[in-house]
Amino acid sequence: MLPPRRLLLPAVLAAALAAPATAAAEHVTVRSFDGTAIDADFQPAPGLKPGQRAPTIVMTHGFGATRETVDLPGGASALGQVGASAFRAHGYNTLTFDSRGFGRSGGEVQLDSPDFEGRDVSALLDWLAGRPEAQLDGAGDPRVGMHGASYGGGVQWAAASRDRRIDALAPAISWTSLVQALGRDGRLKLGWGLPLVGLGIPSSTALGVFAPQGLELGGFPLELTSLALQAAVTGRSGPALTGYLRARSTGDAIANVRAPSLILQGTADTLFSPSQSLDMRRLLRTARTPTKVLWFCGGHGVCRTGNAIGDRIEPRVLAWMDRWLRGDRGADVGPGFEWVADDGKVRSAADFPLRRAGTITASGSGSLPITPLSTVQGLVIAAAPAVNAVAVDVPRQDGEADVVGEPVVRLRYRGTAVPGDTHLYAQLVDRDRGVVVGNQATPIPVTLDGQEHEVETRLEAVAMRVTPSSRYRLQITDGSNVYGLTLSAGAVDLRDVRLELPVGDAAGTPADADAVAPAGGGGGAGAGAGAGGAAAAGKATTRRLRLSALRRSGVRIRGTRPGGKAVRVRLTVRPSVARSLRLRSRTLATTTIRRGTPTWSRTVRVPVKVTKALRRRAKTSVAVTVSSGTVTPGRLVVRR
Repeated sequence: MLPPRRLLLPAVLAAALAAPATAAAEHVTVRSFDGTAIDADFQPAPGLKPGQRAPTIVMTHGFGATRETVDLPGGASALGQVGASAFRAHGYNTLTFDSRGFGRSGGEVQLDSPDFEGRDVSALLDWLAGRPEAQLDGAGDPRVGMHGASYGGGVQWAAASRDRRIDALAPAISWTSLVQALGRDGRLKLGWGLPLVGLGIPSSTALGVFAPQGLELGGFPLELTSLALQAAVTGRSGPALTGYLRARSTGDAIANVRAPSLILQGTADTLFSPSQSLDMRRLLRTARTPTKVLWFCGGHGVCRTGNAIGDRIEPRVLAWMDRWLRGDRGADVGPGFEWVADDGKVRSAADFPLRRAGTITASGSGSLPITPLSTVQGLVIAAAPAVNAVAVDVPRQDGEADVVGEPVVRLRYRGTAVPGDTHLYAQLVDRDRGVVVGNQATPIPVTLDGQEHEVETRLEAVAMRVTPSSRYRLQITDGSNVYGLTLSAGAVDLRDVRLELPVGDAAGTPADADAVAPAGGGGGAGAGAGAGGAAAAGKATTRRLRLSALRRSGVRIRGTRPGGKAVRVRLTVRPSVARSLRLRSRTLATTTIRRGTPTWSRTVRVPVKVTKALRRRAKTSVAVTVSSGTVTPGRLVVRR
């Protein structure tokens, strides 16, 4: 998908038609697994002599665009995109293509599905293996790296999760879950959901007239158009749209990726937020895949701090390909994690995420009217400080600290509204600059039926530099333009609002043992000591158990924790179980046990609707995971 300044479809179409590939490009049409024609351009590395071979970089475009956009001089640093010409100048072949259903390729758009667009890449690799200019690792196995932004980033996970021939990845502003990206917690991101359809239809149909293999029309799925428009009217991504998006997300299959991966994510990206890179890194760590993460200020959104790290993107991407495609151990890929904070300065650490070094907390309360008028707050692609909000000020800190990750908000509330199932929104505001940190607003599902309830939510990830002079504020508001229409009216009493900001220790973050240490890399020039005191990092522990059914009263779980630190507990089922039961998430319940004694005990409750859905699944396997220490789940049984 494209940033706001590029949401000018006529310009995209004009560029696609008026700016053909350079004269050295060889136009090819490759037939995919189902006969779909994939239109592509192959350009060998300049200066190759007969018999010489080079690795190849495979690239495609953003949503609604065409392959010509990835060959523009200079790339697009605001997207984390390096131009194909830069790779050729560096001695690589390039193979650029129109994604299925777009430009001059045939077929129907499937949103970077591993089963469709992922297999299209495999067909391109089959073709590439026969090129005399392509370096091979073996028969039918070309030496290949992939790079691209947004839609051109998501396809890399779709392809590499199923095809081990891909040797290196550098996806920019990509995703693991389209469900969370477009409709987090049941709310549609209206500012991005409608351009999804508006950009897709013209590119997938109009340019098909010019397909060299013949007329290619009707590339945009009518089912997606219908579901997106229904969600726009209701403001909710219902079960049908959620299922459609989940079936086309790579999701947990990213754990199958073995290609070393440089993840480029935008801190100002309100579509594929930095939280997506947390999931990517977690999944790649389980696969022991060498990984580097770089957070820049850009992506699908508006950068308000200056992209000070932007000039590092191209050299880092080129070095990453040199390291893993050419075997150059001296390539300067930099430290394991580099990021630009909300003060516009670049910092680094040996790995991502940062080692936890404490928590900055804040609490408050207040009353909040709920009205559809609050929908007008902010832009449709970027949150802005709210006028109607319960405000909780973050206490001034004695020292400096890096908050890099997902803050946690807990609410104890009582209220009434029509309809009663609705959402509040949480956002962090920098009061000195008058902006929302990272443009990010996070929906919080609430039930306003006159009863008291509690809810806990992890906010979208942010990168903040907290100093003694900082003035930050948590706002809980009733609407956000990013998420479209507020359809409820009523009021809520927020009796207890608690905020936890995760403080990271950049200098104390150990390097990933599975990644090759870069030349001159290692620990970062990171922050000073964080607030709240240091605590040893512990590895996550998981226990699986059989489920006969669930008690409505909850499950009693016991465990230990190193150093008395806080522990996060999650109950999850496999993605296939969540899909078959049409659950919103594979996570059944989460809770956090605060710092305290070396042992802990907690009753974790699962929503009644989920309990009923699981009642007859006696062989379902449930995972109980804690962030550190050990866990001893009790038997999960129920009186029928």
